[in-house]
Amino acid sequence: MPLIGWLSSCEHTSGIGSSIVSDKITVTIDSSFQATGHSVMVERVQSRTISQLFGRIEADGYGRLSSDVVTQFMPASQLDTANIRLENIDSLTLVMSVQRGEYIGDSIVPLGLEVYPLTKQLPSPIYSDFNVDDYYSPDSKVASTIYNVSNNTAGTYNDQGISQIKVKLPRQMGVDLYSEYLRSPQTFSSPTAFSRFFPGFYIKNSYGSGRLTRVTSTVMSLYYHYNIVNDAGRDSTLYRNGNYFAVTPEIISNNNVTFDMSDEIAGRVEAGEQIVMAPVGLDVQVRFPAPEIRDVYNSNTSRVKVLNSLSFSIPAETIENEYDIVPPPYLLMVLSNKQDEFFQNNSLPDNKTSFYAKYDSNTGRYTFGEMRQYMIDLMKKGDFSEEDYTFTITPVSCIFETIQESYYQTSEILSMVTPYMASPVMARLKLDEAKIRITFSSQTVSN
Repeated sequence: MPLIGWLSSCEHTSGIGSSIVSDKITVTIDSSFQATGHSVMVERVQSRTISQLFGRIEADGYGRLSSDVVTQFMPASQLDTANIRLENIDSLTLVMSVQRGEYIGDSIVPLGLEVYPLTKQLPSPIYSDFNVDDYYSPDSKVASTIYNVSNNTAGTYNDQGISQIKVKLPRQMGVDLYSEYLRSPQTFSSPTAFSRFFPGFYIKNSYGSGRLTRVTSTVMSLYYHYNIVNDAGRDSTLYRNGNYFAVTPEIISNNNVTFDMSDEIAGRVEAGEQIVMAPVGLDVQVRFPAPEIRDVYNSNTSRVKVLNSLSFSIPAETIENEYDIVPPPYLLMVLSNKQDEFFQNNSLPDNKTSFYAKYDSNTGRYTFGEMRQYMIDLMKKGDFSEEDYTFTITPVSCIFETIQESYYQTSEILSMVTPYMASPVMARLKLDEAKIRITFSSQTVSN
């Protein structure tokens, strides 16, 4: 039932024809609304992320998931050319960095990777179900390695808690890249120009299962040497390396994901539970009770009224599973008919048609707290249809930039929202226990 409180104020005026005017301001708080929804299958997403996911897992209470990678590289605009000739190029190494704990499964199990050069430019947009068969030759493998991410492996992690998976590439590949820079520096002027010369790599799982590893940084490091004459007149050889090629947000990098949902999860969805899963799997489609909110607001006949706030808070339940897969760190709620457009345009939540919420592990809730403008715009529209209040809730990654507001104070602003691809996540959303809270003020004027 609505909770109603009131505040009173009096204004006194004087002069011919004046009177005492008594205004009563009533604040209405209503949390009686109910959202409904159901899970929908997600077979592919746009993989707009520099995080790369490698490996395979099969987990009770979750399912089977595997991921490998196709990626371009952003070239450095300038390479070191002082005293360096092609014969000074020593080697080229693919270096993939993993932060401590950025994996799901068994850290010790050895897994294998194979590296293949791409034969043509990757398409854009690209999706998680991308078929790489027409973009590489199975006979063109250039490198391979075996890796794990165990804390017990000597020298695995440095002081910053970062482990590196290093794959030695053919020296000739490094020579060819350097030679192209000497011949045509404009090839290195943009990722598009560079990808015409070097389309990138397909990095494939070769064998093993039991772990998914998240790589947060990928570079190709070029090693070289050159000779100098020191102050004592002696020849010295200096050895250097440059991370001249990197995976960055500007290039195309894609996690090729295959997922088979467990029978247990499929059964819970069939029974009507609202479950979200990523990197692919399940979204939740929600009917937001906008018509009912409008009716309550319009039932107040005061000439002056203001919508103060509207929030939507959803409790989430961790689903028991073999690998302790947790709820997504963020959820995006976007009008279902604008979901594809949101990601294709690299949009940010505007609190009108799209909203985001962070998982609060203390309360076990996601709260979309800035929905006021959405409802104001909707009521101005007048008549509206189901597509105006049908939303999709999907897991996302949120990237923030730190802004230095003063010497002592900084703040963070949201700079990017992408489909969640960092690791397996899932949660049950308990829409039947969700809280939709509206507050509005109305003023009654006494003549």
